[in-house]
Parts: sequence; C-alpha cells; structure tokens
Amino acid sequence: MDYLSPLHNELVFSLAAEALLGIEIPPRSTWIRMLMTELNRISSHVMWMATNGMDLASTSMMIYGFRDREMILSFFEKTTGLRMNHDYIRPGGVAADLPDGWEDDVMSIVETIPGRVDEYDELLTGQPIFKRRTEGVGIISPELATAMSATGPILRASGVAWDLRRAMPYLAYDEVDFDVIVGSVGDTFDRYAVRMNEIRESCKIVRQCVEKMPLGDYRAQDKKVTPPPRARIDESMEALIHHFKIFTRGFEVPPGEVYTAIESPRGELGCYLVADGSNKPYRMHIRGPSFVNLQSLPPLLRGGLIADAIAVISSVDPVMGEVDR
Repeated sequence: MDYLSPLHNELVFSLAAEALLGIEIPPRSTWIRMLMTELNRISSHVMWMATNGMDLASTSMMIYGFRDREMILSFFEKTTGLRMNHDYIRPGGVAADLPDGWEDDVMSIVETIPGRVDEYDELLTGQPIFKRRTEGVGIISPELATAMSATGPILRASGVAWDLRRAMPYLAYDEVDFDVIVGSVGDTFDRYAVRMNEIRESCKIVRQCVEKMPLGDYRAQDKKVTPPPRARIDESMEALIHHFKIFTRGFEVPPGEVYTAIESPRGELGCYLVADGSNKPYRMHIRGPSFVNLQSLPPLLRGGLIADAIAVISSVDPVMGEVDR
C-alpha cells in the first residue's frame, strides 16, 4: 500500500485486530508504536520535500531530502531489520524491543532534522520562482475539501484543523503536546508549509516519547497472539508447537466487525475488519487516503495552467500503491 509510511499500515491493522480480540497491549509497546510512526511521518514528509523540490526543478532539495531521510531509515533498519515494509508492529505489540542505544540514535535524529528543515525553509519558502509556482495555485476551499472527504495536509491546508491524533486520540496522543498545523488559503504553497511544519511537530512528539518511554514488556503476554521467548523453544516441546502454530496458522479472532482509523502522513488511514471466528479475516477493506485525496484533483486543476499540473499533483502527495490495490 503506502510504502513510504509502512508502519502506519501495520498499526491500523493491528489496532483493528486487537479491538476484535479484546487485547490490551503494555504501555511500552504503545509508546514504541507512537515513536516509530512519528519517525515514519517525518521520513515520509522529508521524502515529499525531496520529490516536490525535484518536481519544481530544485535538484538540491532532492539531494538534501534523501540525505536526511536516510538517518531515519538507518534507525528503522537497526530496530526492525528492514528499511521499508518492516513487519514490526503486530497484533499484541511490536516484534522486538528497541535496540541498545536507541535513545542516542533518536535524539540525534530530532536534534538534526529541525535545523535541516530550517535550511529547506531558507532554500524554498522565499524563493521567487518557487512562490510563483505555488502561491495561489491549486486552491481548494474548506467546504469543498470536506465535501470530497479529503484528509491530512490537504484538508488542514484549507484551514480545517482536523487531525485524528487530536480529534480522536489513539495510542497515547492525548498524553503529548503538539500543535495541529493549518493553512489559510488552501493552495499548493499552504500544503507545502503544513507538511514542513508537521515535521517540526513530529520532532516534538518524538522527544516526548523518549522522555516518557515506560519500562516493561514490548508485547502482550497473550498466548493467542504472542509466540514464546526464543530461549524457550529449545527447552520445551510445548513452546516449539506454540511458536509453530502462530507462524503457520495464525490465530483465531472472535466473530465481529470493527473500523479503526489513524492519522497517516497522507490523512485518514482506515481499516474495516470483519472476523468470522477463523484464522483469516472474512473481509478487510482499507480506506487509503491517497485514493480519496486524488478525487480532489479535478477542482484543484480546473482553470489553472497545464504547467501548474505537476506542482498541484505533487502537493497532493499520492502513493499509487495505495490507490491501485
């Protein structure tokens, strides 16, 4: 789906499965999830800054964006073993605890990125060509954005302060301080400014995650979803069978249906999950924000120049893997 924010994909499914299972996860796993998804939000927005710069002929921005995103992907690889599509957030918690020295790694990221965002600001915000390509281009009103179910930076850039982390808090977002960034015009420039400032807000949230990270287990000790410790596999036949069953058959989920939604970097990412008591979902439907947000393109482009189309499409920030599933 959205390969630029894979941890959000994992999170929304896990929250839906946990709701059907009636599982409560340990506080540490909640804060680890929040830490990792906010870092993923930063990496996604930095990637957008890079590609948007290239779309508008700023090759320097492309280089800087990839450079800064690499810091976060290196930490993800250290934590999960992979740079993308991590299989890290799972029903019941997370796959592994944070690695040794994670605090230094994370603080290095959040101490570096805000300064780099200031450099992006200096490079692009006041640049005359960039301003002419973005200001007053691709305007969408708050009423139309709401009517078309746009979410994320598109909706907030038009002046609607709707962010699921604040409006419908999940994880521990009601325990951290951050601002919901909004625009005033709803044009391509506002969508750029919202994302750039959201990077700063995510850095604030990550700092608070480091400060408030509780001790304890990183996953629920529930035999339905949690494999035994690796050390036990060599000591106990029961543990070996338990491990084998979870990773080959999965686990049965009680019959029911649920819809969960989270704030991904592109807007509302929802998971509608129906269980029939078996080890496979009876039905799962993903509300991908890229698919829904793309419906706003016709009014965004109408009456504009063909030359502005690339700037407008870039400002929507669609990931096509989330659209063509």
